Amino acid sequence: MWFLFSILTALAWGGANLFYKKGTDPDDKLSHLKIVVMVGLVMGIHAVLYMIVKDVAFDPFDMVRYFPVSALYILSMTIGYIGLRYIELSIAAPVQNSSGAVSAVLLFIFFPRELSMLDIMGVIIVTVGVIGLAVLEKQDEVQAIQKQSGQIDKKYQIGVLAITFPILYSLIDGLGTFADGIYLDELELISESSALIAYELTFFICAVLAFVYIRVIKKQRFNLFVERDKGYAAILETVGQFFYVFAMAGNAIIAAPLIAAHGIFSVILSRIFLKEVLSTKHYIMIGVVMAGIIILGVTDAL
Repeated sequence: MWFLFSILTALAWGGANLFYKKGTDPDDKLSHLKIVVMVGLVMGIHAVLYMIVKDVAFDPFDMVRYFPVSALYILSMTIGYIGLRYIELSIAAPVQNSSGAVSAVLLFIFFPRELSMLDIMGVIIVTVGVIGLAVLEKQDEVQAIQKQSGQIDKKYQIGVLAITFPILYSLIDGLGTFADGIYLDELELISESSALIAYELTFFICAVLAFVYIRVIKKQRFNLFVERDKGYAAILETVGQFFYVFAMAGNAIIAAPLIAAHGIFSVILSRIFLKEVLSTKHYIMIGVVMAGIIILGVTDAL
């Protein structure tokens, strides 16, 4: 089931990335914190409903036990939200999701296990495809900017600072996924349900703090009910998180780079809804990633 959970996670997070970008205001310096509020609110609601529906006896200390993982994830996501103000989604998403390769390598180094040739081939193909797409996207965007005259929308600029955000996201999220693999798969320090609830409640606390900062300290108006794009992103993010913990608990080394393929779905959706055009090279890279996904699916079925 870990393979199915990985694909569902990738689909949900791919959709979330689209709405993150649509809901990002490049002129609003607090836009990233508003996304944190929306995501944390939805996650908090889901955590409470999950405990009620599943009748889970949650130990509040699990929030402390799981905090290193939660902190890495929340920090990386917040950095990613900041970056969306300055860089094209189709570039940010693939660069960010190279974190799957980072975590897979770390897990393999510290917790070596025997992998079949198909497993290794699938992971390599998916990783190469994701990174290759990021390279193509950066090249295309740089060329487009060089040809364009006049002022460029701040939302689509590329610069050292802009590209730094997704790179930082990739490194920190990779460490978070590595830690998650230890907690859920390698050492089994916490159950999947407890990890999910702990993370979502921690995110909810961060959302409350961010809301207080926006409304009380910065005295900026923030109506939760008109932030539809941020709300859709938060819902999809939470759905993806639900499937994610079960995918990582099943096979963290392979699930991590597979889930990273959600950058591919982000690119496809951004092209469809943000009216961008895919080149032949993009289709080739997407095909490469899909081939890797199919190989991993076959190995899971064997």
